[in-house]
Amino acid sequence: MGDARSGKLADNLTGFGRALRRSGVPVDAARMALAQQALLLVGLARQDMAAALEAVFVSREQDRQVFRELFAAYFRNPDVAQKLLAQMLPTAPEKSKGAPRRQRVADALAPLRAARQQHPSTQEQKIEFDAAMTASDQQRLRRADFNQLTAGEYQLVQRLVREVALPLPRYASRRTCPGSRGSRPHWAAAMRRAARTGGEMLELPRLARRDQPVPLLVLVDVSGSMERYARLLLTFLHAATAPGQGGQGVGRRDVFAFGTGLTDLTPAFRHADGDAMLAHASAAITDFAGGTRLGEALHQLRRQHARRLVGRRTLVLLISDGLDTGEPAALLQELGWLRRHCGQLLWLNPLLRYEGYRPTARGAEVLHRHAHGMLAVHNLESLQQLAHSIAAVLQPQRR
Repeated sequence: MGDARSGKLADNLTGFGRALRRSGVPVDAARMALAQQALLLVGLARQDMAAALEAVFVSREQDRQVFRELFAAYFRNPDVAQKLLAQMLPTAPEKSKGAPRRQRVADALAPLRAARQQHPSTQEQKIEFDAAMTASDQQRLRRADFNQLTAGEYQLVQRLVREVALPLPRYASRRTCPGSRGSRPHWAAAMRRAARTGGEMLELPRLARRDQPVPLLVLVDVSGSMERYARLLLTFLHAATAPGQGGQGVGRRDVFAFGTGLTDLTPAFRHADGDAMLAHASAAITDFAGGTRLGEALHQLRRQHARRLVGRRTLVLLISDGLDTGEPAALLQELGWLRRHCGQLLWLNPLLRYEGYRPTARGAEVLHRHAHGMLAVHNLESLQQLAHSIAAVLQPQRR
């Protein structure tokens, strides 16, 4: 078998790693080196290659199907092992028919298709792949407003927001677990240990209160003025609040979209893949890019989904620009009910991108009076600072 670190196989492996990175799968130099070592060990049989590279590159469940579809598209030829050994194919031919690909896979393969269209020669050639973006582009996109992005930049930012973490506040629940610094004796464990030492109680185990993340309720405005923000923020919240994400996750996560009505997006958020979530959410929302009547949406929430609020611990994130077209009196009544039945109500407002912004509209003024805090969510930089901003707003109330 040839050396996987040289020849066309090395070029194809490097190109495949860059394609994975464009699709949002985290790939670095360490994983590329490990992938080369894995191929040297398992050989070039298609199934063995797929299993070895999946074990190296995939560390999140939402990336598993993306990897498999991208691997199938990139190494399409069934005789790929023999052709790679012979070093005859820089890339495998693309299949023209088949099941529709995920958007992340299609975006990752776009530079490869463009290169083949510009250079249709059948002779061997080395295909160069550009990186996802340069450092200067990434720095600029961190501060670029979501509503001012081009179509290409919007797709790049949509992949970047999947990597932004949102560690939520945690609280000490009434349930207990064994702990070295607990305040209550763990008598059951103490008796079991004493039985192993002839009845002598050599130490007294303790019970500590279990640390749990706060329940989360998200309300996302999908009106016309919030359309581009809503799609990116749904992608961000889906990845950042997934169970086990970054060792944090949430205990309970309920998501609703509101415009002229209320739509429950919690079933869509159960999908591990972000593209599948957006597809199901788009199919469920019937009032996308319409008006905003927050009062009526909150009334529907109170009548049909009041049990989604877990006591007084629920953290409510209301994402809207505050341009409400409903009656202020109805909004005032429903916001009063929501504040009384939740722990904290935070208003995430993209209009804070404007210096000197004041909530002078009727709906915005009512929302500003009832919210515990107002935070900006208009670019990548604001999303990366969101966790710190939430902790700063909630700290005085904890005291």
